[in-house]
Amino acid sequence: MSQNQSAAGIRDDDLAMTRTAWPARAWSALCSLLLQSPSAFIGAIILALIIFSCFVVPTLLGQDGEATNLLNTFVPPVWQEGGSWSVPLGTDNLGRDVLGRILVGGRVSITVALCAVAIALTVGLVLGTLSGFYGGWVDSIIMRVGDLFLAYPFMLLTISVIALLGPSLTNLIIILALADWVTYARTVRGSVIAVRNKDYIRSAEAIGARNRTIIRRHVVPNILAPILVLATVRAANYIIWESGLSFLGMGVPPPTPTWGIMLAEGRNYILNAWWLVTLPGLAIMFTILSVNLLGDGLRDAMDPRLKRVGK
Repeated sequence: MSQNQSAAGIRDDDLAMTRTAWPARAWSALCSLLLQSPSAFIGAIILALIIFSCFVVPTLLGQDGEATNLLNTFVPPVWQEGGSWSVPLGTDNLGRDVLGRILVGGRVSITVALCAVAIALTVGLVLGTLSGFYGGWVDSIIMRVGDLFLAYPFMLLTISVIALLGPSLTNLIIILALADWVTYARTVRGSVIAVRNKDYIRSAEAIGARNRTIIRRHVVPNILAPILVLATVRAANYIIWESGLSFLGMGVPPPTPTWGIMLAEGRNYILNAWWLVTLPGLAIMFTILSVNLLGDGLRDAMDPRLKRVGK
């Protein structure tokens, strides 16, 4: 076997080992970061409990959030006089269980946030990496397209998509991803430019490594930290946007329960049935709080310059 064939075989073996071990290393690094930051750990625990409650508990209890009982309307929460343990958080104007609707609505809101993050992050990561790595006309075209998306008002984009495709869960995800991929692309582009001229990139180019190999093995792994933090922060915004659009009737259409729809339906009864607005609002607040705690903690753990003295 020639020396070149041996070297190629060694590089292939190293690449295979890298592909196999990378998920395990990434998971281990994430757990280590969570343990380094108390706020990230607390946020992750709260968020995990919320996700478990929204995705598992309704299935275990057989709740769909849409069952009505006109003989059991406006039942208050269990801690208030007239409450019942059968509906611990009360019922609404149609006798629907508020707890079940909050849990099912949380499933919708979290699904929208996760899917929008995945799509916007993927598009932004690919285009931002190409823009920062190759520069020139590639950078100019991608950034000018991004400028067009930034110049297009979010509400006008929402109205345009809803008018063309109609309100639905899928269309809401598309709206959020279209409105926010530029944020990821610009952040990725800046990070790629920062590492583009590092010594390890130049060394990889000097030994003849292909551009896609350099991007996959050397560029992307070294820019994931700020992107991960950005994704957590934007996920919180997506939950707020989903709730706001659903509140305005441009999100997920009824009768599917969402937190925004619950707020819209309960506002007419806020004086007599406060729980119809307050409890979904608290669900939104705690979810956003957990995501923000997670994002801020990861940011502090990944950037030593942000750690407080004596921490």
